[in-house]
Amino acid sequence: MGRTNHERWMKCAIELANAAGRMNEVPVGAVVVLENEIIGQGHNRSIDARDPSAHAEIVALRAAAAKLKNYRLPGASLYVTIEPCAMCAGAMIQARIKRVVFGARDPKSGAAGSVFNVLDEDVLNHKCEVISGVLEIECSQLLQAFFQARR
Repeated sequence: MGRTNHERWMKCAIELANAAGRMNEVPVGAVVVLENEIIGQGHNRSIDARDPSAHAEIVALRAAAAKLKNYRLPGASLYVTIEPCAMCAGAMIQARIKRVVFGARDPKSGAAGSVFNVLDEDVLNHKCEVISGVLEIECSQLLQAFFQARR
């Protein structure tokens, strides 16, 4: 899959991140893509839902699983504006996501290489291909602007 296609789906995730920001949620968006179609999408909803697990990736995975009527999503790619945390990376492993594409690195809690590398751990029963840095500047700026406005 070419970089242009990755950028196409990341732009969808960025739109969702902007929606989260308008709700005063940390602006993170995610889409799950299978066979060139979005099958699940979400943005951070932890504050609104009063749910610590309502990260963009989890919301998108739940929507995709509901659409396919299966908790396994083999062959699917997940696009997210920031590097997944350990919880979200674990959910991706359980869902058997094929590929994870993210924009900005998370040097404090990233679990796709920055702090941990859950998605490529030999002791687990599944690994995900990881592509990082897709529209990284745009994704980073979203987060920087959000947190700067809150200071």
